[in-house]
Amino acid sequence: MRKVIFAINISTDGCCGHMDMVPDEGLHKYFTDLLRTADVILYGRVTYQLMVPYWPEIAKGQSASEITNEFAQVFTSLEKILFSSTLKHVDDMNSRLARESLADEVNVLKKQSAKDIFVGSLSLGSQLSELNLIDEYRFVVHPVIVGKGPRLFETIKLQERLLLDFVSSETFQSGITALHYKRKN
Repeated sequence: MRKVIFAINISTDGCCGHMDMVPDEGLHKYFTDLLRTADVILYGRVTYQLMVPYWPEIAKGQSASEITNEFAQVFTSLEKILFSSTLKHVDDMNSRLARESLADEVNVLKKQSAKDIFVGSLSLGSQLSELNLIDEYRFVVHPVIVGKGPRLFETIKLQERLLLDFVSSETFQSGITALHYKRKN
């Protein structure tokens, strides 16, 4: 069965706004390698609109560094499923609007024989955590204090705590640390 993996950039004070992080080559390589293990990414509207068309344009123009271009190409090649009640269509050829509820869509995807399922959106990661549908968490902690922005799980109330098993960590030259956990069964 496919795994559902929630990966999120987060500041040291727990904020998850994309605009305040400082990406570097190590971070792009980390996410490039991680995305190669998946063939679909789930997004909510806000994060989707930050990522598309930005990364497909980088992939098309090859206008960044070698590793950043590689990330853009891998990202662009993946299917993206968008959960939105406000958007009625998407223009990106590798994107589609979800037809089912989040839980139903994920349960169908998990039963398919394919690569892993990535969750690239804070809102969806929170909802799927509440539904106990996330198998692995990747918290990528940036050495920055932001003091504002959305926080992990602030919009949901977990019925009970989620226990995690530590798998590994990796620290990049920039001081960014990637933490890998599996949900405890």
